[in-house]
Amino acid sequence: MVKPGKYVIDEELSYNSLINVLRSGRQTPVRITFQNIRTLNQLAGKIGRQIEADSIQIMNFFSDESNYSADGFKKESVIAVFIPNTYEIYRNTDSRSLYSRMLKEYRVFWNDERKAKAKLEGLDPIEVAILASIIDDEVSKPDEKQRIAGVYLNRLKRGMPLQACPTIKFALNDFTITRVLYKHLQIDSPYNTYKFTGFPPGPIGCPSIEGLEAVLNSENHDYLFFAAKADFSGYHNFSRTLTEHNHYAAIYQKELDKRKIFK
Repeated sequence: MVKPGKYVIDEELSYNSLINVLRSGRQTPVRITFQNIRTLNQLAGKIGRQIEADSIQIMNFFSDESNYSADGFKKESVIAVFIPNTYEIYRNTDSRSLYSRMLKEYRVFWNDERKAKAKLEGLDPIEVAILASIIDDEVSKPDEKQRIAGVYLNRLKRGMPLQACPTIKFALNDFTITRVLYKHLQIDSPYNTYKFTGFPPGPIGCPSIEGLEAVLNSENHDYLFFAAKADFSGYHNFSRTLTEHNHYAAIYQKELDKRKIFK
């Protein structure tokens, strides 16, 4: 019986050798790469174009929490299993095999050393993934990620709300927003980190390795606030007091008005 999958056929193969290859199931793996993924639907669409399981089958798997609840995940948090990278996987992989493969990679990443670092911060791997996903969306400059991770950890330790704008965009399911307004902050969603303290229910995207490492190796400081610099360099001004933060925020808001960025 010929086994389905992807095969690279050498033109010099004899007919018998070709049949043996197809019967043996010695497939050529495909390389799947994903990054900057915000939702399970987007993830399913990206991977479903590259393997036998299509996006609908993958989403059906995600929709049934019994498929992964024994591993400690919920629908809101299972995206944490999918750490962006390049992986080799067989074309005929189904939804469950895909999840099992990614869970194996997830467990390799979360070795004893990383678990110990998370524990020192009072976090579990899913909470690290949540913060990492926020930082990935919040920060364009890699050299600021550890400092901003420190800001969020300081807020959590003080019982302050995270007040992370990316979670508002996720709650609204509108990633085109460039300026989070007061009206946006009124949304009644557990992902509204301006309204609710603590962590949202899950990551707001596939957390990058860079983001995860930033949380695990966060900068130790006493900053509680940050505001984008008005030069639009992608960098931030960091503050210890709300008064200082409001000063920097006002400068940035004025520049947004000047550039006619109103939404």
